[in-house]
Amino acid sequence: MSAVPLSTVPLQAPPLHWHNRFAALGERFYTALSPVAVPDPDWVAVSEPCARELGLPDDWWRREDWRALEVFSGNALWPGMQPLASVYSGHQFGVWAGQLGDGRALWLGEVQTPNGPRELQLKGSGRTPYARMGDGRAVLRSSIREFLGSEAMHALGIPTTRALCVTASPLPVRREQVETAAVATRVAPSFIRFGHFEHFSHQLGTDDGHDALRRLADFVIDHHASECRDAANPYAALLERTARRTAELLAQWQAVGFCHGVMNTDNMSILGLTIDYGPYGFLDAFDPGHICNHSDEQGRYAYARQPNIAFWNLHALAQAMLPLMRDDEEALAALQPYKTVFPLAMAGRMRAKLGLATERDGDTGLIDGLLTLMAQDKCDFSITFRRLGDFSTAADTDNSKVRDMFIDREAFDAWALRYRERLLAEGGVDAQRRLAMNRVNPKYVLRNHLAEVAIRQARAGDYSEVQRLLKVLEQPFDEQPERSAYADFPPDWAQHTEVSCSS
Repeated sequence: MSAVPLSTVPLQAPPLHWHNRFAALGERFYTALSPVAVPDPDWVAVSEPCARELGLPDDWWRREDWRALEVFSGNALWPGMQPLASVYSGHQFGVWAGQLGDGRALWLGEVQTPNGPRELQLKGSGRTPYARMGDGRAVLRSSIREFLGSEAMHALGIPTTRALCVTASPLPVRREQVETAAVATRVAPSFIRFGHFEHFSHQLGTDDGHDALRRLADFVIDHHASECRDAANPYAALLERTARRTAELLAQWQAVGFCHGVMNTDNMSILGLTIDYGPYGFLDAFDPGHICNHSDEQGRYAYARQPNIAFWNLHALAQAMLPLMRDDEEALAALQPYKTVFPLAMAGRMRAKLGLATERDGDTGLIDGLLTLMAQDKCDFSITFRRLGDFSTAADTDNSKVRDMFIDREAFDAWALRYRERLLAEGGVDAQRRLAMNRVNPKYVLRNHLAEVAIRQARAGDYSEVQRLLKVLEQPFDEQPERSAYADFPPDWAQHTEVSCSS
């Protein structure tokens, strides 16, 4: 089945103001090209919250005169869109990979929204000059996972790129097997990555390249980090800002049990956003060594290693930005806040997960003791913390709801005694603590088996489960009793579900 020609859209289009600042950087930073159209596109799902963030009306995707289905399948363009694929480089699995770039993504442009500027990007819209040996396409399963993952993380309050919609086409795409094509539309304040800086520092390695590096840094500062401009060295301030934001982001990942799966430097956002949802996953049974990416044979990106990998990636970014620094010491000093911000942020989030309103000596031991027991007994990460919210400090309560999560009941009882004493020392009220804990311990997370069920139905032409699951994930902290099955323990078959870089 062959692709179809790109069509020209009539001038009827949403009243969006396009200003496309990244395109003004010049062709050294990208290649301008159009998406490659697909045959017979169809809607899979749309995100109403993301559309509202862009200022689009509720019926934006249904309006025939706007032809949104054609636009977000890569078959047409709205006036004001300026499609391009950006170039970047990076380290993949710790090894310098050289030039990479948007091999299957296409930047459509930037719009002014009620929430500030937002860039739109198609993923899976055909080959670009940076596709290397790839076909530039995305498949239905990976596009659904990216769409759901992006919106689920946003609902959890974790900085992330967003997803406006997913469209599907019967166009065949070969991965491990022949699948069908899909296109996901991503939204973010910026898609600039660590790898963009690495490209102009490492790949070009010339005075001309360093001029481009400075222009890129100036662009980020001027449009996304204006507070850095008045610093003694704005570029060192930008690096420190990224280090702090990345530290906060990693604390949020770890606290919710999120595994990215492929933390290459080209998958790290200069703004501290979660970006590139490939072989990601949320923890089921708690295992600090969990590897969510089937392609990660050495476990480089295992759950417990993510904070250190983020710091490694920041060192790579600092190395790339050295031409903008006075010396190595200035770059290293800009990274140091990561080493204090991450542990403080992580400790704060873990105290909140346990309902501890204050910081006291012994909290680290209490937290570590619980995590050790959870790892030993392979307790479900999300369910254990959610049930802990029902813990009663009354002397005659056995707290069986959470106690039953553990195999070693005596060990849990010993820990629970310490926990009860700690809670009583604060003098809080159990009911109020439960409300606070339920605001940080989600009942619903995007487990792999939930995504897999939605994907299987979508492959059969039924997209309804994708939209149902999205609605559940939009309110992860609410009880939603009518949807409680989505918070159940994963079925036995879920442990055999594998995701890889092709996902």
